[in-house]
Amino acid sequence: MSRKYLFLVLSVFFLAAVVAQAATRDLIPAGTLLRCTMDEPNFSSKTAQVGDPVLCNLGPLGAFGHSVFPRGAQLSGHLQDYKNPGHFWGKGWISIEFDRMILPGANVLPLSAKVISAPHNKVDAHGDIKGKGHPKRDAMLWAVPLFWPVKIMTLPARGPFPALKGESRLTLRLMEDVEVPFAVAKNGVPMPDYRPSSYRRSSSIYQPASAMRSDAAPVVRRATYSEQPRTSSYDGQLTIIALQAGAAVLATSYWIEGADLHCVSQDGAEQNVPLALVDLPQTVKVNQERNVEFSLRSRSTGERTRPAADGNAVEQ
Repeated sequence: MSRKYLFLVLSVFFLAAVVAQAATRDLIPAGTLLRCTMDEPNFSSKTAQVGDPVLCNLGPLGAFGHSVFPRGAQLSGHLQDYKNPGHFWGKGWISIEFDRMILPGANVLPLSAKVISAPHNKVDAHGDIKGKGHPKRDAMLWAVPLFWPVKIMTLPARGPFPALKGESRLTLRLMEDVEVPFAVAKNGVPMPDYRPSSYRRSSSIYQPASAMRSDAAPVVRRATYSEQPRTSSYDGQLTIIALQAGAAVLATSYWIEGADLHCVSQDGAEQNVPLALVDLPQTVKVNQERNVEFSLRSRSTGERTRPAADGNAVEQ
């Protein structure tokens, strides 16, 4: 009997560990289109050699109601191969292979992706970026006998080299499934400022409008009955929930539900964050600097204390 009981306990523990591990990772299936931006002054076979590294800043990718990639995610690759344009005929091409995904916190994930679109250039089925010629211009110049001497002199010259200049937005197709760590970005809010409120008031650095609270007149809305607290009208300070990956969640109220921390954003959106991903020391430190009380409580024992506008704690 004791062996059966021990086997049952181990099975439940193993199943809970597997479920918790799956909840902390997001799966990006093969075939997903990724969009990233390269910022190179002039990337071509004239300025780079085979094997030279290249970085591409990843754009947002939504899945299941939240952003999969945290801020600062990049794709790392290198110049795989190239062919220079010919003197009399033949267009050139370059091949860029992206094989790694770099996430904040020194997390590097292997991946396999193929370039399918590049600005001002054509891409073939193998992912090679083709160079472009000037067929219309050449046809017009050859049609005028006056320009024949010039065209004959420039005939041995090479055609235009395929190049990526400035901010080039590439589109890639993911060839294999990729698992990325859980990244919370459901609220769509900017990264919170960890500086104390007194320091932020005295700072003269420009803050974007998205990071500032609007003082415009309130919008009149029809009230609806809900058992949840009205967080959309909450005008006090928000609580910062710092995560291990360097991201953060802004919450007006929160409580513990099992192994997750249930958070409610300022616009009323709700999300569950695994407690294993919460950086508790950093969360306590950041909120203490902002004079905001942080305490972990279950909802059954009562709502947590909500900081008022003057920094004093007010029981909900």
